[in-house]
Parts: sequence; structure tokens; C-alpha cells
Amino acid sequence: MKIKLSILFSIVFSLSLFAREKSPNILFIFADDHAYQAISAYGSNRNKTPNIDRIAKEGMLFNRAFVTNSICAPSRAVILTGKHSHMNGQLTNRDTFDGSQQTFPKLLRKAGYQTAICGKWHLKSEPTGFDFWQVLKGQGPYYNPPMISDQGIKNITGYTTDIITDVTLKWLKEDRDKNKPFFVMSQHKAPHRNWQPGPKYLSKYDNIDIPEPETLRDNYNNRLEPASTQAMTINRHLSVSDLKLKAPGNLTLEQKSKWDLAYGSKNKAFENANLEGDALLKWKYQRYVKDYLRCIDSVDENIGRLLDYLDESGLAKNTVVIYSSDQGWYLGEHGWYDKRWMYEESFRTPLIVRWPGVTKPGTHNKELVQNLDYAQTFLDICGVKSPNDMQGASIVPILKGKKIKNWRKSLYYHYYEFPGAHQVRRHYGVRTDRYKLIYFYMLDGWELYDLKNDPNELCSLYGKPDYEEITATLKTELTRLRKEYKVPTDNRPMSENVRKSKKKKKG
Repeated sequence: MKIKLSILFSIVFSLSLFAREKSPNILFIFADDHAYQAISAYGSNRNKTPNIDRIAKEGMLFNRAFVTNSICAPSRAVILTGKHSHMNGQLTNRDTFDGSQQTFPKLLRKAGYQTAICGKWHLKSEPTGFDFWQVLKGQGPYYNPPMISDQGIKNITGYTTDIITDVTLKWLKEDRDKNKPFFVMSQHKAPHRNWQPGPKYLSKYDNIDIPEPETLRDNYNNRLEPASTQAMTINRHLSVSDLKLKAPGNLTLEQKSKWDLAYGSKNKAFENANLEGDALLKWKYQRYVKDYLRCIDSVDENIGRLLDYLDESGLAKNTVVIYSSDQGWYLGEHGWYDKRWMYEESFRTPLIVRWPGVTKPGTHNKELVQNLDYAQTFLDICGVKSPNDMQGASIVPILKGKKIKNWRKSLYYHYYEFPGAHQVRRHYGVRTDRYKLIYFYMLDGWELYDLKNDPNELCSLYGKPDYEEITATLKTELTRLRKEYKVPTDNRPMSENVRKSKKKKKG
């Protein structure tokens, strides 16, 4: 009897080990403010990203991936919780994330996964739900970052993009429990403002002109006031630091020497040129976009380091690799940098997934997906049931190539941070396959776009006779989404102009 029990125990133990080995690992690589227009797999005419493209060639690229709130901290909170900003409490960058709430890393740990986060956190409170965490302090600098862990603060010399990958690789190679499946978030600061390139790429693109977007000189006609009252234009709002007319203050002597060598002669040539008008705009655009792309070159190179390790270690065949960003970004479209708007360039984000043996290589998908879906997708990949209060939907069936009859036909978006940086007014709205309806609720004003006929969103059709029916349909859908997602009415003060106009209407 004892022999039989021991045999049974051995079989059960072996099966459990086998099951653990078969549980897929996940490597989630996340950039900050990476525009899909700056990824060659998305058709960029500005740069090449061979390692990100490698994930796309071996997996699935999502052409219609969007965010719920296009700003750094709220986007990260949505991903962790699978809930909209009004549900997880992180409406703006000013808020502090409530780490006591339910998050997908906590659920994965309960299911036997080992979890880690390396790099940018940006949520003020300490990370929870992770077996290992080593994160940047606040926004973090591009060079020589202090990094925080449960062991305290450690100052590290080097370029931050390289360092984040070093930390990720060290954990994967040396510090994790090899008997457990893992979920690791490798989260870059780059290419966030103010776009300080790494030493290798300081002079890349010096002798070429990056193509300008066709809307660089947008005059903001045919839209509501917010498009023209923002503070994020390349022409008027980039700082001396943004334009690298002065060096960062935290460089080592060696780093400073390389920086001065790369920018000294360029800055002197600019000073001697006495540029103004359109010539000055052209110069600012080239200076800005080249530094932005140089930062992405470092991100792409470091993604290659991670992919190479997965191949060399044999982990690649059982590791799902996901690349995304906290939102999109403006590379001069509408004359802008930054994000925040529901307009396409900031609303849309890159999402590329490689799942060996499951997802067909080289596939493109056009379903409407959101960062709201990431938490449930992670859980589903790992075989963990998602809680009923999460608000997204797993995209695993899509990754498996299945056609989903009842997949969503519309998306809800809501931006809250006004007054705030860049002066983008609060707004919410709905996007379908073809149309987008935006409500600037502090101004009681609407915009409507036909994305098929006006992909650059230059002319609002709201109030036009031919669009009354589609407007009514979209308003009904917007009301339905707000009810489904339990969005409360926003009772914060309206602008003084709106308040006066409403009083006049009542009178």
C-alpha cells in the first residue's frame, strides 16, 4: 500500500511539474510615449525598428489598439487593474495609485507565477503584487538614474534604457525561481520628453532630413477652441532643454564630453543661422524628431538584447512577448508634440504580440482593442480566471486566430487633467470603425469626425445636416458605454465663459 501511495505521489508531483513547465511565461516590454508612426512595422517613413519588427514578423500586430486615457500614470493604472480611470482612482498624473486594490500581478502570484517589474513605474506609491521590483524614482532621468527597490535607493551610472534592460536580464538569468513561470514587465522611460539620446546614437540622423507630417502647419480651423488653445506646439512651446541648446546637468565627465562633441557644433551653426518664421519651425521639428528617434533606437536595440537572451536560453518557445506603450504621441502632426487628446495619434498605441505555436506569424489585426484589455489577456494566457469587476476583454481568442462574433464595435475614452500641463481640455468620446464623436464637457461643445474621408481629423462635421443621423447614433452609443462602464457625471467647475453663457440661456 505504501509503495502504491508513493508511486501515486510521484505521478501527481511529476504532472504538477509538467503543468508548471507548460505554463507560458510573459515578457511585457513597455515604452513611454512611443508613437506607432515611429515603428517601421507600422509603416514609419521616419525610422527603422528591426527588433520591434522582429516581434511583429513572428507574431501579431494590432492596427487598432487604443488607450482609455492618453497620459502616463492613468494608462499604467488601467493596465494593472483592467479598469477605467474613474474606477481605479488614477484620473491624472497628479494622483497617487492605490496599491492595495486588486491588480493582475497579485492574481498571477496567487496562481503560482513569479512577477517582476523593472524600469519606469510612475505611480508614486510603491509597487505591490511583485516578487521583485526595481524602478525609477519618479519620472527618472535619461542618464545615471537612482533606482528604488525594497532594499532602498541605488544610484547607477549609465544610460537608463540600457540599465533597465540590464536589471531585467539579471533577474531573468540569476534571481528568479527557475521552477516557476514568470511574468516580467520591462518598462522604459524612453522616448519620454525631453528625449536625451544614448551615447551610441547622439549623432545619428545628422546628415538627413526626417519627413515632415502633412499637418505640421495645421491652423486649427473647423474645430472647437481647445485645438488652438493648447500649449504643446513645436513652433512655440519647446524649451531650451527640449531643443538641446544646453546639456543635461547630471552627466559624468565622459558623458558630457560625448554630448558636447555631438551637439556643440550643431548648436553653434544654429546660433549663426539667425532663423525665423517657417525656417525656424523646420529646424525645431528636425531637432525634436531626431532626438526622439535616437531614443527609440536605444529602446529597439535593448529589445534585441532581450529577444536574443530568450533564444539563447531556450525560453523563447514558451514565452509570450508583448510590446506596447502607455499611449501614442505626436511627431509633429497638427504641429504638436505630447499626447492627451482623443485625436488619433495619441489615442492609438502600438501593440504587438508574439506567442510561439499559438499566434500565426506575420498577422495583422483590425479589431478595436484597448489597454483596458491587457490585464484580462495576461490572466487568460496564464490560465487564470479574471474577476468579474474587470472591464476589458481578453484578446486571447484573437491571438489564436478565432473570429469573435460579438467583439466590441466601439471604444470609450476620457481625459481628465485640466487645468494641467499643456492645457488640453477635459473631454470624453466614442470611436467606432469609421466615426469619432468627442465631447468637451467643460465647454459643452462637440466634434465629429469621419475617419474614412478625413483621417487627419481636420474638419469637424458636428451640426452638419448630412450627419444628424450618425451623430444621434453615436450619442446613444456614448450614453450606453458610460452606463456600462459606470462613469459618474463630472460635477467639477465649468469655465467662467460657459457658466455665463448658461446663465444667459436660462434668462
